[in-house]
Amino acid sequence: MDSAAAIGVFDSGLGGLTVARAIREALPAERLVYLGDTARVPYGTRSAQTVIRYARGCGSLLARHGIKALVVACNTVSAVALDVLRVELDVPIVGVVEPGARAAAAVTRSGRVGVLATAGTVASGAYPRALAAIDPRIEVFARAAPLLVPLCEEGWTSGEVPRLVARRYLEPLVACGIDTLVLGCTHYPLLRDTLERELCAIVGAPVPLVDGSRATAESLARLLSERSLAAPPGGCGSLELFVTDLPDRFTEVAARFLGRPVEGLQVRQVDLG
Repeated sequence: MDSAAAIGVFDSGLGGLTVARAIREALPAERLVYLGDTARVPYGTRSAQTVIRYARGCGSLLARHGIKALVVACNTVSAVALDVLRVELDVPIVGVVEPGARAAAAVTRSGRVGVLATAGTVASGAYPRALAAIDPRIEVFARAAPLLVPLCEEGWTSGEVPRLVARRYLEPLVACGIDTLVLGCTHYPLLRDTLERELCAIVGAPVPLVDGSRATAESLARLLSERSLAAPPGGCGSLELFVTDLPDRFTEVAARFLGRPVEGLQVRQVDLG
């Protein structure tokens, strides 16, 4: 496999751009090809069978670009479809659940870990399974937080509305005695400051937040190094963007997730069939 080949990244929509951003920061020499399945977003409310079917289509399209690795930048897909993709695609695959779980296990002191995620990720039990595999003594308290995704996409990441919504989701987790919180959706890092402040206000002390996007980028870096697939240092990386619907809308919102202007980045529409 060619170390100069691109890395494929896909998500149901915009959220995976936080993973692409983390990869760009950790591995600036790498070429990324990003696919957002905006025609069928969100995945978090779909059945497992439907998510697997969608994931197959996304993975197959990126594989046709000759990628050297695939990053599944969606917690829902990582929860239910990774094994299927690993069987069907002849490239190493990194999801976002296992790296986030490892990071949380390294941080927690009491062994009581909270997870904010989509309904689909919570229902899958992916984080409890992943953390149990690392340390069976860890207790996981997961809560679906569906209103956080539209807040991120509308740019409502600070102020009274997101603060009150965050408090509503966080209070039951705090009541469980958590000492670590996993952001189990790739949208949620945009609300990190609000979540951190509100969690601190409820608890009365800072509580560590685990950003699965950064943990995933670190896991990818290790994988590429172990398999001698890392791009030569000093190279100039790139980012190609594909969506399945509404490329203009995607361009408008993408800057918030990438943390940079998107001028000069072309967003192309593709059909997954």
